[in-house]
Amino acid sequence: MKLISKAALATILATSAFLGAAHAETLRLSHNTGDTTTWHKGAEKFGELLSDKTDGNYDVRVFPNAQLSGGDQMKQAEMVGRGALDLVVTSAINVTPLVPEMAVFSLPYLYANYDQVDATTQGEPAKLLENILRDKGIEVLAWGENGFREVTNNVRPIKTPEDMKGLNMRVAGPMYIDVMNALGANPQQMQWGETITALQQGVVDGQENPIGAVIIPQQVFEVQKHLTAWHYSYDPIFLGVSSEVWADLDADTQEQMRAAATEAMEYQREITRKGTAEGVAFLRDKGMEVYEPSDEELTAFREATKPAFDTWAAKVGTDIVGSFQDAIAATPAN
Repeated sequence: MKLISKAALATILATSAFLGAAHAETLRLSHNTGDTTTWHKGAEKFGELLSDKTDGNYDVRVFPNAQLSGGDQMKQAEMVGRGALDLVVTSAINVTPLVPEMAVFSLPYLYANYDQVDATTQGEPAKLLENILRDKGIEVLAWGENGFREVTNNVRPIKTPEDMKGLNMRVAGPMYIDVMNALGANPQQMQWGETITALQQGVVDGQENPIGAVIIPQQVFEVQKHLTAWHYSYDPIFLGVSSEVWADLDADTQEQMRAAATEAMEYQREITRKGTAEGVAFLRDKGMEVYEPSDEELTAFREATKPAFDTWAAKVGTDIVGSFQDAIAATPAN
């Protein structure tokens, strides 16, 4: 038997490694926010886990700021649904133009705490939305967290519903337009990629977003003076895959992909909640004036936004809203 020289062996090994890498299938994942956010970190974690679980058979390329949909964060889910994108991380409220029922998660003052959130996003109620998204060509792999949305602005502290009147507020989706109208503000729907510049230039006075997932990593505190921690709406994110991609996978790979997504979104929720818990003190250190309303003050906001709640609860449907309310009622409010 001929002995193989070291040089020849090195060439064989290098060729094998190259062929192995060449066989890795690249999947494109799009999400709404910048590359410093927990959205991006969760997406990257998913890519790492999927590669590990499939022995390098899949390589996930993550594209922040909705790059693959021309900056249109509302368009991503629709593109995944028709197979133009492989994967998406997006928030429920951004999918409401395609699936109005997704607004259920964000109905004003639906939740009081994370336990109630988890009873829906990690429980049976979320499966109702997963079935609807499946019909739209999207297989939901796991639910993560954008978080409780807080309001910021450059004009005045927000302590009562009356303080919202006349403010030009950037919003993410149609339900929030109705909420802001109910509060007497002037809502302007705008892509996130345009928002920081609009705040800097005074095109809008304020915006609303979660602390841990967006306000801190996107450095909103550099362009906004006031924050009110009113927890008025919750927004989950989900990691979804095109049904076309999903259908082409064998059962073992489907299981590996779902396991990678579940683990990645658990990590994403964990770092988002940690950032939120530490966020108020951080924002105060950065010079923001943070106001934390009393229970009585929150009741006033809840009553003022009830018209928007009722409008969107009707669009979502009584079966889905009832399922969520039942799960919440069975979970202590602390």
